[in-house]
Amino acid sequence: MTTRTSALTAGVLAMITLGGCTSTDGRAPDGSVPSPRGSGDPGLPPRAREVSVRGVDPCSLLTTEQLNRLKENGIPRLLPEDTRRDGPTCAFDVDATTPSYTYYLEVIATADLHDWIEGGHFKASMTREPVNVPGFPALIHYAPSRGVPDCETLVGVAEGQTLRAETAPDGNTFTRQQLCDMSTTVAKMAVETLETFR
Repeated sequence: MTTRTSALTAGVLAMITLGGCTSTDGRAPDGSVPSPRGSGDPGLPPRAREVSVRGVDPCSLLTTEQLNRLKENGIPRLLPEDTRRDGPTCAFDVDATTPSYTYYLEVIATADLHDWIEGGHFKASMTREPVNVPGFPALIHYAPSRGVPDCETLVGVAEGQTLRAETAPDGNTFTRQQLCDMSTTVAKMAVETLETFR
């Protein structure tokens, strides 16, 4: 239970940190500069279909088979409203062995993916890069700081709606690329499940 509590604490801190991290020079590790406001889509494909997250329980977005593949070993739990960012968020713990971490899935029915590119969620300090989620425009989104790595995957599942996936490690045990890959894997799984709800 102590490990799970620390994982939750680390996860919540990571979620808060992700929203406010800045770098000293504004550059990503590869030397690139985040897209400026008004630069338009960073090479995003069109959405092939619309899948609404309105009214969806994020804890239902990973099947038992998917949870087993992710080695999730706890009971998925809905986060309290005061620890959420934009919508209902579910935490999935992977802490039976070390390194331990938590996956978060958030359903956002009030913001379009473009909001992170040039709207209300845009932050010049954040890096946005296209990522492949078949059938949907998607971004990895992270702060290019030299501190604890972070990364989230944002999927434009419908007009005005976004699915957010994030991996929060219990400690500085993963590289940013690993966290981006893990978050994108979970986002793809969640989208697969979401499409079965149609």
